[in-house]
Amino acid sequence: MTDRRLRNTALLVAGCFFMENLDGTIVTTAAPRIGEALHVASTSVGLVIAAYMVTLAVFIPLSGWLAARWGARPVFLTAIVIFTLSSVACAASGTLAELVVFRVTQGIGGAMMVPVGRLVVLAHTSKAQMLRMVALLVWPGLVAPVVAPLAGGVITTYASWQWLFLVNVPLGVLAFIVAWRLIDSPHTDEVAPPLDPIGGVLTCGGLAAATYMAYLLSQSRVSWSGVVVCAVVAVLGLAGAAMHLLRVPHPLVNLRTLRVPTFRAALGSGTLFWTAITAIPFVLTLLFQDAFGWSPVKSGALVVFVFIGNVTIKPTTTPLLRRFGFRPVLVASTAGAAATMVAAAFIRADTPLALIATIGVLNGFGRSVSLTCYSTIAFSDTPPEQIRDANTLQATAQQLAVGLGVPLGAVAIRAGGPLADLLPGATTTADPYSLAFVLLALVALVATAAALRLHPDAGSAVTRRPGGEPAASHP
Repeated sequence: MTDRRLRNTALLVAGCFFMENLDGTIVTTAAPRIGEALHVASTSVGLVIAAYMVTLAVFIPLSGWLAARWGARPVFLTAIVIFTLSSVACAASGTLAELVVFRVTQGIGGAMMVPVGRLVVLAHTSKAQMLRMVALLVWPGLVAPVVAPLAGGVITTYASWQWLFLVNVPLGVLAFIVAWRLIDSPHTDEVAPPLDPIGGVLTCGGLAAATYMAYLLSQSRVSWSGVVVCAVVAVLGLAGAAMHLLRVPHPLVNLRTLRVPTFRAALGSGTLFWTAITAIPFVLTLLFQDAFGWSPVKSGALVVFVFIGNVTIKPTTTPLLRRFGFRPVLVASTAGAAATMVAAAFIRADTPLALIATIGVLNGFGRSVSLTCYSTIAFSDTPPEQIRDANTLQATAQQLAVGLGVPLGAVAIRAGGPLADLLPGATTTADPYSLAFVLLALVALVATAAALRLHPDAGSAVTRRPGGEPAASHP
């Protein structure tokens, strides 16, 4: 595959990733209007979000096997069709039950679409190209959760809720046309392994329980009995899956890829950091709307400055990694992101908007650089024959992190309430959110501590310059 074709393929997959992630959170803003139209309580519309997120988490592990069994091209094209037609069906839904069913179908399409498309890109990407290609693939995961509040606010204010789904139609048609020309199935002599049904049931069941538990925790009134049941099912399912997957010769999810130190580090601390950073736009939005009483459009416009930071810093990420290597860049970016979270704790209603925007931009810097680092180093030392398995596992962990981000933010805000009561002086409506930012910063600092433990030359295979010149040496 030529460099130009590979770049265009990466951009196609990135666009699909953006579309998939946007659909995961944009419905939140429209919940009251959807509930009114379907004659249900707005809180019930949360099931629409949960159904989509759970389905994504459950079916991603199957994507690698499907690509090996039928080829990446037909699976990717079919996934786009399923996602697009399901979006139309969601817009045409007349009842909550219909909308939930079609959101499940939409999630199935998304679960096959992005991991398989990314597999095509990674299979044709050399170590020297890895930084550039992964940077293209990662940006939608950074952008979508940030622009979703503003996009949802604008669409629900100036159009109907159906357009939250109908906007996918022209994007889906365009993606199918481009994919028809670009996507092929990576050549391999490997025969698809038999499906692992036991591993599938344990893995998918555990992931479904964990994701649904996260949804329950994000609700204003938490069903603690449901949380406990989901937690038990998740722990037993995933623990059983881990033991099973390490024993069988052809596991649905190959945990043996975790033997690669850089991949293991990216999946561990990277997933933790991704979860914490995903919560920031959510907590900011609630702070602006619930504590300050700002409109959805105003609050969404300020949150977009995180996206501006994402985009602005993106061109410098590859030069930074080639100059300094992964460890120092990860330490600086994760610590910097944590610092901006602490700074956000001091935002008040009378804080100058320019200062709030600056904090958002700086948070976007740390967010963008860190997640690009994690997504790249995950595959830096992974052997080519394990790329498919590593891609499936990394995509599953990434989706789980996205699904847990909003609940983590909600739990942090709830924990901030009692903690605020322990502080001296009178409490304000912003105090629980301030302490939530501090708690999220502590989670991010765990990733900083893990980055400090990386080998100085970790990921050096992909930080070599195109001509083969190694990156700068590290003490």
